[in-house]
Amino acid sequence: MSVSKERITKETKIAITLDRGLEPSTINTGVGFLNHMLDLFAFHGHFVLNVQVDGDTDVDDHHTTEDVGIVLGQLLAELGQDKGAINRYGSAYVPMDETLARSVIDISGRPYLSFNAAFSKEKVGSFDVELVEEFFHGLVINARYTAHIDLIRGGNTHHEIEAIFKAFAQSLRIAMAESDVKRLPSSKGVIE
Repeated sequence: MSVSKERITKETKIAITLDRGLEPSTINTGVGFLNHMLDLFAFHGHFVLNVQVDGDTDVDDHHTTEDVGIVLGQLLAELGQDKGAINRYGSAYVPMDETLARSVIDISGRPYLSFNAAFSKEKVGSFDVELVEEFFHGLVINARYTAHIDLIRGGNTHHEIEAIFKAFAQSLRIAMAESDVKRLPSSKGVIE
């Protein structure tokens, strides 16, 4: 099931299509490092992403990065509407050479992000690393997930962020996967 959304503001014009699968993604955000991270997210999460963004990158990469996170979160919520037999929880540790990241997700309907990463540098190329948290905040709140993302060991800043994106994607793939137990994974009987 493919889901699509457009978001147009005075700062960005975004069109994203999201589906489950192993096909290659087409990603053009206008922010090279974000393209790379979204490609990793799609690959390791088993998603197919088609992303086209026209953003005010002449100002900086903030609006583009944050708004892509928002739209992607909305699409993940739509894609995962049927929670009847999913695992619900997912966790993953991902090493990237000297770095180690952990992501733990609950597809709970209760949006909360705990983001703990002390990056080694403030930039990767021209990309401000503080935007990584902005991206995940937009995604998690709009997808209505509980997510704990931790950079356990650092080193190279590119590796730190790459490990985080890969860990998040892996944990999300596990949480969204169909469970062997064919029942809603909530003792309350509801996940909103």
